[in-house]
Amino acid sequence: MSRRAYMRVFRRIQLSEERTFAGRYFLIILLLVSTPLQVGFFGKGYNKATQKDELIFVSTEREKKIGASIARQVEEQFEETDDPLLQKHIEGIGKRIAEACERKDVIYRFKVLKAKREDDYNAFALPGGYVYIFDALLEKTKSDDEIAAILAHETSHIAAKHSIKKLQSSLGVSALMLLGIGMGTDSRTFAKAGNALNQLMVSYSREAEVEADKLSVRYVKKAGFNPESVINVLEMLQALRKEGPIRRYMHYRTHPYLSERLAKARIEVRGKMDFDSFINLPEEEENF
Repeated sequence: MSRRAYMRVFRRIQLSEERTFAGRYFLIILLLVSTPLQVGFFGKGYNKATQKDELIFVSTEREKKIGASIARQVEEQFEETDDPLLQKHIEGIGKRIAEACERKDVIYRFKVLKAKREDDYNAFALPGGYVYIFDALLEKTKSDDEIAAILAHETSHIAAKHSIKKLQSSLGVSALMLLGIGMGTDSRTFAKAGNALNQLMVSYSREAEVEADKLSVRYVKKAGFNPESVINVLEMLQALRKEGPIRRYMHYRTHPYLSERLAKARIEVRGKMDFDSFINLPEEEENF
């Protein structure tokens, strides 16, 4: 092959590679631009609960669909309570908390689940207004005020959009799109919903937990319950943590930063910092 022929072949290959690279680059840009639009990108908006401007990549309608997908996973994994009177009672308390909440663009649903373990002292919230509480945790409460404090904390995660922010960060926008669009029962959507549920049943960030505590004080007060119950619940959870090393570890995953949260809740409820609050405001991350 002559040198000129060789150069012609080489140039064709080079042009082909350039086109391929350009095509790939274009597809990447297209995905980055179109994915937020597909999930219902709203841009920067003002959150009435947190009183902050926030960047959320998921519209309210899409959030509701995502919540419904994960809620089906909850129903697969856990049984609902057999006590209709207890369920109705929790719904009544939850309704009062929901009415006190600033966020009105979702329907709040409160359900009692049967705990699989006696020490499953947990409650959690899903995007779109779903709040669940285990009967094992209810058995540890001493009053409706304390139940209201727990439901208010979980409602606060929904109002502040902590759950959708966490999934947006941990699963990515594309996975959320699958949950929001793939409303069927195919294995891929089911797996994504299971992963999302696992994310939401463990702790949020320190900032999100403290913010939810602060909002819960507001909602409990506005709904006519005793705000001291927020402190009482955190003290109860702190006592439950000390019952054993294994339980202590699992409990930390669902109820983290209790010392700091308790200190800040006392300040929020009582309007002043006592000695216990001062010594429980750690400079470093709490050890467990």
